Amino acid sequence: MKRLALILILLCSVAASAADRDSTAFVHQVGMNVRPALLTQHHEFFRGANALGRPMRAGFSAHLQYAFRFPSSSNFGKIFPTAYQGAGVSVNTFFNHKEIGTPSALYVFQGARIARLGDRLSLDYEWNFGVSFGWHPYVRPTGETAGNPNNIVVGTPVNAYMNGSILLSWYPASEWVVSAGLDVAHFSNGDTTFPNTGVNTVGLRVGAARSFGGVYRNPKTAAVELFPKDSRFADRIVYDLVIYGAWNEESVEYMDDEYVADGKFGVIGLSFNPLYQVSGCFSVGPSLDIQYNENMNIQNHIAGINRSEDEIRFYRPPLSEQLAAGVSLRAELTMPIFSINFGIGHNVIYKGKELGGLYNTLALKTFITRSLFLHVGLKVSYTDVSNNLMLGVGWRFGQKSLIIK
Repeated sequence: MKRLALILILLCSVAASAADRDSTAFVHQVGMNVRPALLTQHHEFFRGANALGRPMRAGFSAHLQYAFRFPSSSNFGKIFPTAYQGAGVSVNTFFNHKEIGTPSALYVFQGARIARLGDRLSLDYEWNFGVSFGWHPYVRPTGETAGNPNNIVVGTPVNAYMNGSILLSWYPASEWVVSAGLDVAHFSNGDTTFPNTGVNTVGLRVGAARSFGGVYRNPKTAAVELFPKDSRFADRIVYDLVIYGAWNEESVEYMDDEYVADGKFGVIGLSFNPLYQVSGCFSVGPSLDIQYNENMNIQNHIAGINRSEDEIRFYRPPLSEQLAAGVSLRAELTMPIFSINFGIGHNVIYKGKELGGLYNTLALKTFITRSLFLHVGLKVSYTDVSNNLMLGVGWRFGQKSLIIK
């Protein structure tokens, strides 16, 4: 997860450099919000199998955020007139510091208007993505230490943080916005280390923000269309090529016992995704997905158990049981700097039970240049409920320069 933290720092620097290109023309915004929440009861640890001896139902977080808006005269300002983006920090508690910790989070975020409800009222969305640190992970008891055996939902002191909000925003004055709405969050390490059941919350969000260096007026006008109505089909297509890698751990069942395989397993993948740009902020298209996952189908190649060290041993499966090619349908939300890509697909060339079935992907693309982007994502397979991160880089072919008049 340290690699993920380094990527997040780079994402923050990209957002900051974008604002510095013409800082006098940008609208800057500083805000605070609080988010009381309920913990989903998806694991016995939250239902009472903990040192507290009672269910853990509540969570709470406090956030400080800096954001900026592109000037209305810029290309981004014309295409995305309501978008804002920036970086935030938060402190989170689940009211059980000893076993799970009181983690902090550092993240990038972005939001925009969904609908204008009046001169001073709008319905907005916002997403957060980053890293959280300060967790108290699972520690196996030994003869010398008690460990932290109850917490089998968090396996690492640093975890990814993902969040989404739907907000009702009110503008009491030209420099102020007050917002409230629904909020969901997820913390996990992407199966890089076991255990990794993760922490999920559903709750409320209330906050306020003040603008500096300019005024945001909840504009009546819609975004400028990126493509004229008579544009050719080919002019709306771009092609994204992504290469990524990751690592994970694997648990296997053998003779009615569950073992965590020793060491880390590598993942490397490639995707080629043509995207038809329906509008300036939404694209769809198919994707060819190829992935090699070193821990796939090891269940079928167990060599035995090392009883003295309580370790499971296995033979390396053939390449054909760990390499798969699939086809997925992708939808992408495109905003300034960032794009969010969601896909659902099925492997069509594979061997072995664990590579069959549906999978989905969720990725954040951060554009360093018009064509080069960082790629941070998660792939979930529904056959064996396995996850892997997708940390890599991509290149967009066919992207035309934006000059909006």
